[in-house]
Amino acid sequence: MLAYYSASFQNASIEILIECLHMCNRSSIRFNMNRLSLQARARILALLVEGNSMRAASRLAGVSINTVTKLLVDVGTACSEYQDKALRNLPCKRIQCDEIWSFCYSKEKNVAPENKGMLGHGDVYTWTAICSDTKLVPSFMVGKRDEEYAKMFIEDLASRLAHRVQLTTDGHRPYIEAVEGAFGDNIDSAMLVKHYSNPAEAKQAQKRYSPSQFVSADKRRILGSPDVAQVSTSHVERQNLTMRMGMRRFTRLTNGFSKKVENLEHAVALHFMYYNFGRIHKTLRVTPAMEAVVSDHIWGLDEIAALAE
Repeated sequence: MLAYYSASFQNASIEILIECLHMCNRSSIRFNMNRLSLQARARILALLVEGNSMRAASRLAGVSINTVTKLLVDVGTACSEYQDKALRNLPCKRIQCDEIWSFCYSKEKNVAPENKGMLGHGDVYTWTAICSDTKLVPSFMVGKRDEEYAKMFIEDLASRLAHRVQLTTDGHRPYIEAVEGAFGDNIDSAMLVKHYSNPAEAKQAQKRYSPSQFVSADKRRILGSPDVAQVSTSHVERQNLTMRMGMRRFTRLTNGFSKKVENLEHAVALHFMYYNFGRIHKTLRVTPAMEAVVSDHIWGLDEIAALAE
């Protein structure tokens, strides 16, 4: 009987010891997550800005998905705050604007009735503006494709410009009132309205893998005296491609879409921080921020990661 109790006590002690080791191991993992070196954080960011999903970055970097998520949140927040302060009084002369479609949580058709119309469930649009000369992206915003967000986006853009500019948008009607409200008569504004072979399908072109066949485009003056020869959305549409290539969340037919709209906002902020400050533009041979005299050097990903410290 004594041997039985002795063996039982020994087994219980072993189980307690094993559990303690597991707890210590979990604590060590949490400790290591909080103590990632600057170089390790930079490597994870490099994976994210080059189009890898968060889980792919987790596997390649050998860290947990929670580590990647926390890093994205921390650095994304810091990137948003830094660009909000740095991208001011810009010397831009020609600006192009557009909206790029993505979805969050689920496709719009699968959104539950109680979540219909809520930002973060279904269709989500990222509003972007790009300077045609410096290729800088001075303003971006994640939201809905309606009058309210058009107004907020254009007002934010107007607050960052130092001079009168020529602005070109697509044919999205909310731009008309938003531009007039933000700029007044201190702007030369035009719209590039494109026509497709099937007008009904064209309304869904931003969601399709490939849109209907392009037929023609109208250049329409909205405010001021825009130079018709400079009315174009080519640069901002190319920026849309850069976004789809650089962020897994924007890839067509993906399962790497955003589950939370906040994480989408952080990913967009990180993308544009890297695009504006850390990536050499092939045509300019410098970064857009350097061309716009906002920065005097090429930012490394370790420097971007350090913003969150």
